[in-house]
Amino acid sequence: MTDVDDATDATESTRVWLVERSYDDRNLITLVYATPDGERALRKERSATVMQQQGSRTTAALDAAVESLTPVDPVDRDRYAAEAERMRDRHDPDDEV
Repeated sequence: MTDVDDATDATESTRVWLVERSYDDRNLITLVYATPDGERALRKERSATVMQQQGSRTTAALDAAVESLTPVDPVDRDRYAAEAERMRDRHDPDDEV
C-alpha cells in the first residue's frame, strides 16, 4: 500500500526557468532550467534537427516534477539564480525564447 504522503510527493511539481542553452558538435541542444533560488535544475538534451523538423518550442519556463530536478554545483548556483530572476522579470512562462 502506498503512503498518501509518498503519492503526493510523486506528483509535486515546481516552476523552473531557462538559465542556459548550449550546442555541441553532435548537433544536440542542451537546455538547463533552474529553480528561482538556483539550487536545483532540470537538464534536457534535444536534437537540433528534430527540433527544427517538429517545430519544437523552447519556453521561458516549465513546470517540472520535483523528483526530476538535480542539485546544482555550488559554482553555478548564483549565476542560475540571477538568470532565473532575469527570465521571470522579462518573460511570461509560456513565452518562446
